[in-house]
Amino acid sequence: MLEAVDVHKSYYNPENTLHILKGIDLRVKEGEVVSIVGPSGAGKSTLLHIMGGLDRPNKGKVVLDGDNVYSLNDADRARMRNQKVGFVFQFYHLLPEFTALENVILPALIQQNQGKRKSFETRGLEILKGVGLQKRAEHKPHQLSGGEQQRVAIARALINEPKVIFCDEPTGNLDSESGEEIIRLLMELNKKNKQTLVIVTHDEGIAGLSHRRIQMRDGRLTSGGEAS
Repeated sequence: MLEAVDVHKSYYNPENTLHILKGIDLRVKEGEVVSIVGPSGAGKSTLLHIMGGLDRPNKGKVVLDGDNVYSLNDADRARMRNQKVGFVFQFYHLLPEFTALENVILPALIQQNQGKRKSFETRGLEILKGVGLQKRAEHKPHQLSGGEQQRVAIARALINEPKVIFCDEPTGNLDSESGEEIIRLLMELNKKNKQTLVIVTHDEGIAGLSHRRIQMRDGRLTSGGEAS
């Protein structure tokens, strides 16, 4: 369903070359929850961004649902991301001038025409209900707690029914109680919808509940790379 093959990523400057990823091979099965753990600087977020189609590798390939991601042109790759991938980041990235509902449906409006806005709003409200925020749909981000903003971000990631959701430190900006709520929500999504999740985290609560824990160090996988 999702595969990275011999993925390398380096950054170059006149003084030296910084090798971030050094030949990553990773397979993720449909419906699997995979956590990627390791020290800061191990390359976890870079790998996540490459697998999600956000950052091109110097070498290697990524295959998502049959698409060779980096053989697509920019427009087709952007379309693939919008249709097949959801993202949840540490800092939410909600648009401050939009309500929770408007933030949730934005990816659907980008994918399709404005004439379907009412149907998108109906689906958006259903998703917000699923994450416990149906009564906060008309609130703007500054009127929501950190945990509520992250739930809006998760709802936004779900609006186009993606094949996989990539989460980059989804509890990293939350207190312990809000973080536990987000962990429970992610695991419920997987159990209910068989949602594939790839999660970069330092949170042992998430890592411990994942189907598979992948350890990274110095740009390499040190354990957990092969799907069983």
